[in-house]
Amino acid sequence: MSTTSAAADGPRTTRAVVYDPSTGETRLRTLTIAAPRADQVLVRVVSSGVCHSDLHIVDGDWPTDAPLVLGHEGAGIVEAVGPDVRDVRVGDHVVLSWFAPCRRCEACAAGRAWLCTNTKAVSNTLPDGSTPLSDENGDPVLPFLGVGAFSEYAVVPETAAIPVDANVPFNVGALVGCAVTTGVGAAVHTAKVQPGESAVVIGCGGVGQAVVLGLRLVGAHPIIAVDLSPERLESARELGATHTLRGDDPELTAKIHEITAGAHHAFEAIGRPATIESLPGLLRAGGQAVLVGMTAIGTKVSIDPFDLADQGKSILGCNYGSSVPAVDFPRLAALHQSGRLPLDRLVGTEGTLADIHRAFTDLRTGVGLRTILHP
Repeated sequence: MSTTSAAADGPRTTRAVVYDPSTGETRLRTLTIAAPRADQVLVRVVSSGVCHSDLHIVDGDWPTDAPLVLGHEGAGIVEAVGPDVRDVRVGDHVVLSWFAPCRRCEACAAGRAWLCTNTKAVSNTLPDGSTPLSDENGDPVLPFLGVGAFSEYAVVPETAAIPVDANVPFNVGALVGCAVTTGVGAAVHTAKVQPGESAVVIGCGGVGQAVVLGLRLVGAHPIIAVDLSPERLESARELGATHTLRGDDPELTAKIHEITAGAHHAFEAIGRPATIESLPGLLRAGGQAVLVGMTAIGTKVSIDPFDLADQGKSILGCNYGSSVPAVDFPRLAALHQSGRLPLDRLVGTEGTLADIHRAFTDLRTGVGLRTILHP
């Protein structure tokens, strides 16, 4: 039986970063958050990472017609649970998952939770279609991807609160919630990279750096990191890249072929049409391109189908690193604790929720590593 704290008895206020599509403003607001019901969990958020997906909302790439509490990459401590919660307890340290699976559809039953067809996360609601958040007028405010991590508190379904070892730092746990799981999973699960296979990573932000870590973990060689930022390229080299190249080098493709004779794997971790289109040209016959970065909705790219068919190349889509959070979050946290995944080295600037605009500016300009915010 679950343990429920007195905090579950009623609503409370929470300071949160809210994007309002009617005004285009992103600002801190004080909202009301309901107590957890049924299989819901109330989490006091300690750390949250700033991801490009949040920026896609603010920049209008992913339209929304309702105010959203931004943030989906978070970690914190469980303060209360609903009466139907079975596996999460008050006091647990948890990492939040932004794609809460139903555990009942065909994909979930097959162990492919990242393809769940019943999740309501992409509708920015809890599984029952509700939101725990409301503004000063009582009007609903939605949690981005069912999480809303840029807040002092979040109410999420039990399937989105994954317990991890209490010794895992919260800033590291936050990154496990999105960037790390997506990037490491892209190499390990989606691409299934084998030891000694060559790989190129285009874009060395938070997710791209995690791809590099995943490639090193499985023994890929060589590992080529591509970016425009000298700081990010140096970080990629420290994390395991054997070669670093600038993305604006006019000889980029030729240099990659010189190093690899055509890569076995090429990962795009930006979501930029031009770099996506370049991927097949970086591959050897039989190689595969992996689309990790998310584009604006409706983006189209041009690919030469003859090259793909003639050379046996393939293009793979990667959602959440083809990972199962309930299984992979604790594994990734344990690998960090063992020293095999130095996830703390992915943490960049840390600040408070009030620093959200600076964090978005850094994302737009490709500056630094992952920004972590604390309420």
